Amino acid sequence: MDDDIVVVNKPASIPVHPCGRYRHNTVVFVLAKEHNLRNLRTIHRLDRLTSGLLMFGRTPRYARIMEAQIRNRQVNKQYVCRVEGRFPEQTIECNHPIEVVSYKIGVCKVSNKGKNCSTTFQLVGYNEKTNISVVLCFPHSGRMHQIRVHLQYLGFPVKNDPLYNHVVFGPEKGRGGVIGKSDEQLIHDLINIHNAENWLGMDGDSELMPILKDVDVVDEGKKSPPGFKKSESMVEQQHQLQIKGRQANQLQLQYDNALNVSTQTGQDVPDMDFDAEKLTHDPHCYECRVKFRDPKPKDLIMYLHAWKYSGPGWSYETDLPVWANVEWMEPE
Repeated sequence: MDDDIVVVNKPASIPVHPCGRYRHNTVVFVLAKEHNLRNLRTIHRLDRLTSGLLMFGRTPRYARIMEAQIRNRQVNKQYVCRVEGRFPEQTIECNHPIEVVSYKIGVCKVSNKGKNCSTTFQLVGYNEKTNISVVLCFPHSGRMHQIRVHLQYLGFPVKNDPLYNHVVFGPEKGRGGVIGKSDEQLIHDLINIHNAENWLGMDGDSELMPILKDVDVVDEGKKSPPGFKKSESMVEQQHQLQIKGRQANQLQLQYDNALNVSTQTGQDVPDMDFDAEKLTHDPHCYECRVKFRDPKPKDLIMYLHAWKYSGPGWSYETDLPVWANVEWMEPE
């Protein structure tokens, strides 16, 4: 960190900035709240489940300089990932264009109608016991999910990619761009799977939740998606848990107020004292009825890490994650 830039090693599972259901548990809010680094300018982004090097500008001028370097492809980026299968030993360059299938749920595919992009891949090593390869990735452009989509197209998806390593893209998981269904059907299937499993690993869950409000949830006369409970007793239990959870957070909120830090705004935080009498609960309200499933530890990480960034006169890198070791064995 200096007067112009802040560089952090972002852990997996935390989004860069507020989005979807995430607000305080984001990189920009944590930096502001715990390190008093406010008004940071985002230079580039990483997916929520992607870990690694993340840069912020401390001044608008420096942020614009860095953004221009990235836009003009003056920045060399190196990522490391863990993929399924034996990756070829020779260097592979994937130049297939990528199209955004849906901005709403954040899903892309290789398509001739997409935007041009290029990624170079180089094998680090292969583990025969686990049939897993560790691969270096050099994206030469910055399309949404570029590395993940190109690896899916090549037939070597990131080992635990919850989106692109899934049979929702077809029996071959989208290898060679073969999906076998329309974009509309793909989106529909992705939403249904998310309802049932709550696995979709998008940045801050993207805009998925507003879409789900149109999927036969509110109307009691319709069939609710899997995972949603209609029982009034369950609704009441959730209601009571919400009250207890907010009361448990009361001391922490009072402590936060005492610090007088308002994350990115620089203004005094509002009075957050919880008054149970003001809480209302509507059994027909979508938000009141949704019961979110707690993720398991394995759901909070993806084997894709931003390792090195370098440009004219500067270079940054992080330590490699433990899974970047070819001989590393995934815990049971």
